[in-house]
Amino acid sequence: MRAQATSSITGPTMDDDTVARLKALRKTLTQPKAPPRPAQPDPTQLDQQAFEAAMKGVLPLQDQRRVELYPAKPKPIARQLQLDEQQVLIDSLSDWSEWEFGPETGNEPAFVRPGMRRDTLKKLRRGHWVVDAQIDLHGLVVDEARFEIAQFLYLCRRDNKRCVRIIHGKGLGSRNRESVLRAKVPGWLVQRDEVLAFCQARRVDGDCGALIVLLRGPK
Repeated sequence: MRAQATSSITGPTMDDDTVARLKALRKTLTQPKAPPRPAQPDPTQLDQQAFEAAMKGVLPLQDQRRVELYPAKPKPIARQLQLDEQQVLIDSLSDWSEWEFGPETGNEPAFVRPGMRRDTLKKLRRGHWVVDAQIDLHGLVVDEARFEIAQFLYLCRRDNKRCVRIIHGKGLGSRNRESVLRAKVPGWLVQRDEVLAFCQARRVDGDCGALIVLLRGPK
């Protein structure tokens, strides 16, 4: 029998390090892939989504083209100066005066400061100026009335009240049926520089129980 010939071919042998790397690569390729990590949302986008969710259903206001104006702060008031000025007014109203008027004289109270127009008193008697303010002195003693008139004239001058009425009463309820203030008020008024003219009121405005007074404007 003919002997069967055998042959073997051998190649270069791999070293242990190469074999180990090939095994590691094979293991890596055979492992399942991990799912991709979800992308992190943008913080700005999250804020926008939250704002839109909060504003859902809200309608914008119509453009009224208005500007919000803040009121100006009031100017400081010099209260002590006001008190001093009022005290000067009170002190200046002396009971002594060259003005002589009373029920016994039979004269109606009337006064026009020099330099005024000749028809000033006539206009005042006819009610040419509208009465802007008035004060009623009924029930006051002389010192109280003096104070009230001084304060009244000060406020009228400050607030630009040009024509005012001072009610002093007719004295019908007094002991001697004579009004003390009726005789004193005209004398007080002629001492005040802001008083330009005064006269007895018309019957509808108080007759002999009141005076209509014309004042200067504010400084």
